[in-house]
Amino acid sequence: TAAQPFDYGFLLHTSEEATATVALNEYLSSRSYLAGFSPSRVDQEVFELLHRPPSPQHVHALRWYRHIAALQRDTPSPDSSMKGKRVQPPWSAPAASNLPKLRLYNSLTRTKELFVPQNGNKVSWYCCGPTVYDASHMGHARSYISFDILRRILMNYFKYDVFYCMNITDIDDKIIRRARQNYLLEQYREKKPAAAQILQDVLSARGPFQAKLAETTDPDKKQMLERLDSAVAAALGPLQGAVESKAGEADVLLEKAKDLLSDWLDAQFGSQVTENSIFSLLPKFWEGEYHNDMDALNVLPPDVLTRVSEYCPEIVDFVKKILDNGFGYESNGSVYFDTAKFDTSQKHAYGKLVPEAVGDMKALQEGEGDLSVSADQLSEKRSQNDFALWKASKPGEPSWDSPWGKGRPGWHIECSAMAGSILGESMDIHGGGFDLRFPHHDNELAQSEAYFENDHWVRYFLHTGHLTIAGCKMSKSLKNFITIKDALAKNTARQLRLAFLMHSWKDTLDYSSNTMESAVHYEKFLNEFFLNVKDILRAPCDVTGQFEKWEAAEMELNESFYERKAAVHEALCDNVDTRSTMEEMRALVTQSNTYIASRKSSKLQPNRMLMKSIALYLTDMLKVRESLCSIPVGVFIHCTPLQNMETTVMPYLKVLSDFRESVRKIAREQNVTEVLQLCDVVRNDTLPELGVRLEDHEGLPTVVKLVDKETLLRERNEKKKMEDEKKNKKEEAAKKKQEQELAKLAKMKISPCDMFRSETDKYSGFDETGFPTHDVEGKDLSKGQTKKLRKLYEAQDKLHQEYLQTNQNGC
Repeated sequence: TAAQPFDYGFLLHTSEEATATVALNEYLSSRSYLAGFSPSRVDQEVFELLHRPPSPQHVHALRWYRHIAALQRDTPSPDSSMKGKRVQPPWSAPAASNLPKLRLYNSLTRTKELFVPQNGNKVSWYCCGPTVYDASHMGHARSYISFDILRRILMNYFKYDVFYCMNITDIDDKIIRRARQNYLLEQYREKKPAAAQILQDVLSARGPFQAKLAETTDPDKKQMLERLDSAVAAALGPLQGAVESKAGEADVLLEKAKDLLSDWLDAQFGSQVTENSIFSLLPKFWEGEYHNDMDALNVLPPDVLTRVSEYCPEIVDFVKKILDNGFGYESNGSVYFDTAKFDTSQKHAYGKLVPEAVGDMKALQEGEGDLSVSADQLSEKRSQNDFALWKASKPGEPSWDSPWGKGRPGWHIECSAMAGSILGESMDIHGGGFDLRFPHHDNELAQSEAYFENDHWVRYFLHTGHLTIAGCKMSKSLKNFITIKDALAKNTARQLRLAFLMHSWKDTLDYSSNTMESAVHYEKFLNEFFLNVKDILRAPCDVTGQFEKWEAAEMELNESFYERKAAVHEALCDNVDTRSTMEEMRALVTQSNTYIASRKSSKLQPNRMLMKSIALYLTDMLKVRESLCSIPVGVFIHCTPLQNMETTVMPYLKVLSDFRESVRKIAREQNVTEVLQLCDVVRNDTLPELGVRLEDHEGLPTVVKLVDKETLLRERNEKKKMEDEKKNKKEEAAKKKQEQELAKLAKMKISPCDMFRSETDKYSGFDETGFPTHDVEGKDLSKGQTKKLRKLYEAQDKLHQEYLQTNQNGC
């Protein structure tokens, strides 16, 4: 038998069974009944004292008695074999289910691949950053918001430890050209040239510009150049012929023609700009603006930020090793990558991402940069497919020391050297815009794998889709773009992020009024749900009252809730399909709203815990994507102090709401219209100014909601606008009706005898009743004309008789 757990010995000396039962129950009320599966000797002896089970009022004694009785049936006698010892029965294991796993669309295979980080849970990620020579635009937002969403979901939902590195390109042909142009144009302005000089210089600059326009074949670029030329032509007109008296218009011309003039000045004097600091001021300013824009968009900063200007020594070493490995060659102070030798080597392949684009001269020259595609430079290459690793600097370009002379990095080598310095010979994810696939990312892959002598510098290449503006291609170089600041002036950062979430990250996104209206509507839809849930949770109840019985409606909603959660997880595993997740969340909110409305129509409160669970889940999912910013949304999770304010002020608002409801009830009972109107003023005018919305529902308590003031005022203005439009339409309809009635009355006053006599341009003869008999030429009217006129005459006679009858009755 098992060891004796407790000392029941005192019970053996109690002769009366009832007394023993009471004592036993009291003793067991604070102790465990058994120690193991077998009863002890004393358990057995006390059990034998009781001739029947204890009464139900002695609950502990009764449970103990039943335990001992059950165990006694299965306890072997002392002389029996231990083989009969009671053991646990076999466990029925549940069937394994195949849960979805994260797959990402990999540009290296053009298919969705199972995501497997190289180093356990850690994810190394490099993202191509901006070339900072102008304002950040919505094309940048397309990439960086999309990657921010992916990054947050990998970290916050899939719980990966993401190490995120991004670069800033602050050495580039575009930056060099723009910095020189800005410097030279500023010098030109400082000289304060006369109007005649400006006119002459613009005319001189327009010649080569128009020649460039004539040579341009790209339709988008040609359209951009035509717009610039038209603007200059319009500004030239007022000046020509009256230059001296048009100083103000000369300034307008200078502003309109600054692009033409900058090109013209750069062509003449660009080679004389030699101070390196001139080339650093421009990118430094625009990098600061970029970071401000990203902060305004609530985009997480990278864990590591690299600048090309800070990595020139590492870039030189990177180029040297590629040369040492036999995949590059020096030519006239520049160093080029030998694509043919790389492609023919056994373990390498050139053009992994877009093999069909290899040999595309237009794309290759764009990748080399505008300052690097002269005939002399192109002739330095062994093959047109080769690309610059290091460029010999020409006059008017910044330069750094290298074994091959003064020069600067090529565009593609910058990312390879910086990413390699931080992330090593292989990274999990490399991200960038779709248009960077070739040649930039293909060249990055080639030179990096040549350096590290491997074939897996990047495991997963992710490319975000293009962004169009109302269906048109957007490009900074084409001057067809909307800056991030302009976009944020129209919509909030959260609305922009919602718009991105409602589309696939890898497909084209059209930035248009329709797109943003959908995002704004979705935001309002979610906000209203969360406000309704908060109102439900504020309803007073005690601790136990929050747990309500579940009926069929709650079971049905909860089952759908778990189905939606599973669908969201499946969608996120499917290439982080945020569009489908947002639709699943919308469906969950719609079904929840239906449930809430059904309960309220039955004068019943919705189930608090179920509503709280759904709202918290939605809040968490939005938090994962970081769409909670600037304006509070969700339940209990905010980016502003509004939650604390809500906790503080809501009891006071509830008192005000209840008092107002009592006043309204008395006013309705006593028909005091003025008081009811004052109550409406409090609801419609006073409280919205404080960010408070009251919603009156017939037969139900007034709902109090804290909403940001701007939203309420906008709603009030929209409502007033709709009411005004409705009122205007009603007034216009009434006015039109009145005019029609007046016109009808005026017509009724006319006697049929007079209705045709005034039409002397049509008729020349009438009978004694005023009916026409001859046309204007004196000819008899035809039978057809007469028949038609007779109908008109009789209709007028009927109207006139009605008028006379009405007047007679009125008298």
